Amino acid sequence: MENRGPVLHIVVVGFHHKKGCQVEFSYPPLKPAEGHDSQSLPEEWKYLPFLALPDGAHNYQEDTVFFHLPPRCGDRTTVYGVSCYRQIEAKALKVRQADITRETVQKSVCVLSQLPLYGLLQAKLQLITHAYFEEKDFSQISILKELYDHMNSSLGNTSLEGSQVYLGLSPRDLVLHFRHKVLILFKLILLEKKVLFYISPVNRLVGALMTVLSLFPGMIEHGLTDCSHYRPRKSISEDAGLQENTPHLDDSVSTADTSDTNLGMGKGGRKVAGDHSLEGQKGSVPFSPSEKTCNGAQSSNSAVQRLKVPSRASPASSESDWETIDPSILEESDPKGEHENTASEQAENLLSSESLPITVQPQANTGHAVLVPGLISGLEEDQYGMPLAIFTKGYLCLPYMALQQHHLLSDVTVRGFVAGATNILFRQQKHLSDAIVEIEDAHVQIHDPELRKILNPTTADLRFADYLVKHVTENRDDVFLDGTGWEGGDEWIRAQFSAYLHALLAAVLQPDNEKTLSDFGTLFVAAWKNTHNYRVWNSNKHPALAEVNSSHPFQGQYSVSDVKLRLSHSVQNSERGKKIGNVMVSTSRNVVQTGKAVGQSVGGAFTSAKSAVSSWFSTFTQSTQNLGD
Repeated sequence: MENRGPVLHIVVVGFHHKKGCQVEFSYPPLKPAEGHDSQSLPEEWKYLPFLALPDGAHNYQEDTVFFHLPPRCGDRTTVYGVSCYRQIEAKALKVRQADITRETVQKSVCVLSQLPLYGLLQAKLQLITHAYFEEKDFSQISILKELYDHMNSSLGNTSLEGSQVYLGLSPRDLVLHFRHKVLILFKLILLEKKVLFYISPVNRLVGALMTVLSLFPGMIEHGLTDCSHYRPRKSISEDAGLQENTPHLDDSVSTADTSDTNLGMGKGGRKVAGDHSLEGQKGSVPFSPSEKTCNGAQSSNSAVQRLKVPSRASPASSESDWETIDPSILEESDPKGEHENTASEQAENLLSSESLPITVQPQANTGHAVLVPGLISGLEEDQYGMPLAIFTKGYLCLPYMALQQHHLLSDVTVRGFVAGATNILFRQQKHLSDAIVEIEDAHVQIHDPELRKILNPTTADLRFADYLVKHVTENRDDVFLDGTGWEGGDEWIRAQFSAYLHALLAAVLQPDNEKTLSDFGTLFVAAWKNTHNYRVWNSNKHPALAEVNSSHPFQGQYSVSDVKLRLSHSVQNSERGKKIGNVMVSTSRNVVQTGKAVGQSVGGAFTSAKSAVSSWFSTFTQSTQNLGD
């Protein structure tokens, strides 16, 4: 079936008491040669059932999941998934199939899309999922086919510009919860570290993670097209075959297509079914080898083209396997002039038949960003080089990770990740990540002392974070006006982070900029310059940044208020500071309680004495009157 819009498939995933999570229905079929009720999956999407029906879902009546699937058949475009999960009592069903043996039935309705419209898809999908369950007959699939047609007709002309991209993602709530730590999260991702978000249920997890990413200009709209380029784990026999026949490296920009060596993941490729108990089967999912033909994921109108990088001069280079950008492209000029022709030939190979300018020219301020394909990144970039090429070349964005994907954390083809998990096993294995973000407690746990030092906020950074927190928290007493104004609102917060990042980029381009860069953090800037996203950005010229103020938005002289900010930050973020803070709180509570107790004792004694004196005085007066009589 020819793809008619951004929605590729509508999928229903259920939990079978013997087979575990499995696909029960797909429209159009996930594999064109098979029917709508086929449980067979494409190899690239073998984790789909475990992503759509999350681990521990039985603990919640309903939940929502955002997830990313790898592209099929070599295409670079990420497939964006939104799943709405619900469970219903089996006795409430009008039609009960023979294989329903449990008291509750758990199912998810899932949309697979080519557009990252998470909140918009969620809003539509929740209504349809509710209606589908209200039928109390899961064989009634006409409503799902109507959903597919409706979504493709309504979203067919949807632009990835505007507020609908950010529907349901609230930076305001993020700042209220994490406060000054939001900037640390922002810098962690800029440094392309391995960041794991943790909380349950899944909707809180994916909401917080994607909201952090929405702080990066253009990231949600155009920066995630290559964020899930990984290969599923192979079986033992397939791994043995791979060792005998080592495949040639794919020469695309993303080297995540290389074979999965699955280092550090133990023995035998054991599959774990999470909290779902299985009866009589290992929970394996049927899948077939890669098909020659693909579904709508490979649209001929795809805006992102498959790019080629030049082959390396020395295969035995000691540089990282991820740095496959040829130096002649990164350098502004070659003093010897030896590589001029080579560089031009490589540029021609990198571009499509329609040649595009290497430098991004300043555009008139018409209210709409003018985007061009990046020479190296392959992403749609604006005149400032945004979005940064963070989620490319093996740096993954997985809003939700199933337990079956655990091996990706130690996969040699994955250079880093921003991932979300609800299973405690992910959090316990701290050696597999650089930072764990515990959303419930708003705690950012960074394991490496050197990384903590790099991310230690400067005075200017603390002023910036405090500026955000104050604007978000003030005037919150009025329920009707809360969050409706520009200052302190969601778009305002995104604009502040955009200005911060533009200032950082402009400062890097200035000569003799050590003093300016120190406001952003000298160690941080040095570490950032070694990242892939900086090297890709720096390989292009962005004249529009000449109009940007090349200094930290909150530079200035040190003052007493800065001392208070620093002290407050230290108390909130260091373990010793937290202990001191807890001691102070408990001490003050004890003092108050003791004061109340003392006050009650003294007050009670005073009242008793007063009543005794009053009684004695009345008795004395009565006696005097009797004597007078």
